[in-house]
Amino acid sequence: MKNILNFKYILILLIVTFGACENELYQDPITERVSSSFYSNESEIESAVRGVYAALQSRDLYGLYIPAIGEISSDNTFEEVPANDGGVFGQLDEFTVIPGNGLISGIWKESYIAIQRSNIVLNRIENISFENGETKNARIGEMKFIRALLYFNMVRIYGDVPLVIEETTNPNDFFGQGRTSILKVYDQIQKDLSEAISQLPINGSDVSRVTKGAAQALLGKVFLTLGETDNAKTHLQAVVNSSKYQLVKDVNDIFGIENENNSEVIFSVQFASGLDGNTEGSNAFSQFSPSGTVANSKGHSLPTVDLYNSYDSQDLRKGVYVDVTEKGIPFSKKLTPNLKDSDDGGSDWIVIRYSDVILMLAEVENAAGNNMEALALLNSIKTRAGLVPFNSNDFDEIARAIEQERKYELIGEGNRWFDLLRTNKAIETMNQWFKDNGKNIVIDQNDLLMPIPQDQIDTDPAIKQNPGY
Repeated sequence: MKNILNFKYILILLIVTFGACENELYQDPITERVSSSFYSNESEIESAVRGVYAALQSRDLYGLYIPAIGEISSDNTFEEVPANDGGVFGQLDEFTVIPGNGLISGIWKESYIAIQRSNIVLNRIENISFENGETKNARIGEMKFIRALLYFNMVRIYGDVPLVIEETTNPNDFFGQGRTSILKVYDQIQKDLSEAISQLPINGSDVSRVTKGAAQALLGKVFLTLGETDNAKTHLQAVVNSSKYQLVKDVNDIFGIENENNSEVIFSVQFASGLDGNTEGSNAFSQFSPSGTVANSKGHSLPTVDLYNSYDSQDLRKGVYVDVTEKGIPFSKKLTPNLKDSDDGGSDWIVIRYSDVILMLAEVENAAGNNMEALALLNSIKTRAGLVPFNSNDFDEIARAIEQERKYELIGEGNRWFDLLRTNKAIETMNQWFKDNGKNIVIDQNDLLMPIPQDQIDTDPAIKQNPGY
């Protein structure tokens, strides 16, 4: 069911729909509400908070596009038919992205919609009395986490972006502002997450909500991206020390609808099939399936053949995380199919998983020269996969082993391209991959950021395009 809120958001005038999702967190009757005269009590603020979570379900965010953009440009996945869907995914795969690409503009637009919703809540909630003060603090923390997550995605995708942390009541206020430097955006991301950590509970009121561990894990990833390994360790280690999260023992029990919200899931965007006229599901399964295998399959972001073949024959994840069709085309098995409606999948999208935290912490320990600690963390993932533990005293060898393990463990979860960016290996890795696979593609520094959507530049000339576009 949908709650509709009419308001303006940065640089675009449109009516925004506050959506709902599965579980207690999202159920709400259909009502039309205008933001300027709404949010006068706890119940109305709770409705607005649900709308922020619902925004993450959008196809343009975690419904499809964010998972895709984190993989397709990397050596992990490929486009089976680059021309499918007007080539918006294929352009990512072949590094021919244009400013008019619908995926690129969709992520930008829907991110600012969700940011505006977060800003509205944060602007209004201070003057609202809550029956329970801890609940109020939690909601503030949740909104800051989501805003930080969205800006973190955006700076990694576009570089400098307009930073808006106040409720936008008049878009004209932001014309001429241009793009905010990436460092200032990162400062705000860190501020939001640091404050969220102090406000969020260890355990949320339901499994759908952001908790302290999610903010700690995300802040650890932010610091790792910035090369601040000591700060990264502080927050990643806090997640481990909380004892809230554990590696699931059997790789067969990590993914699948029956395993959702297990001990390894730190934060996920919730989806459900068969609800509210089939509007709460995701079409990621059909989009990420090889052509002809299920209804509406498009072959987007399929694991590469060489990645699939490079799994060790003893690796328990081979056939569980990824498999191949009868024609030998690899595909991800981390999403559960809906046999009744392939476009109404019920699989949640896991944004942060504990194994990701473990491998990031291994990377941090290795950078600090703590070989034994790094190997113990790395091998906790390898041994679960049925593999022989890795052993070395060499920094570079351990670093390569961790990088490789991230490819195998996190395949299809939207991390690989961003890993290549933060380790400054994107150009070298991709040019070698294209060469090895006989593709006449060579990338350079200008290909590491996506173009600013053309409609944004047309709307406000103060927003300048990235080099190379």
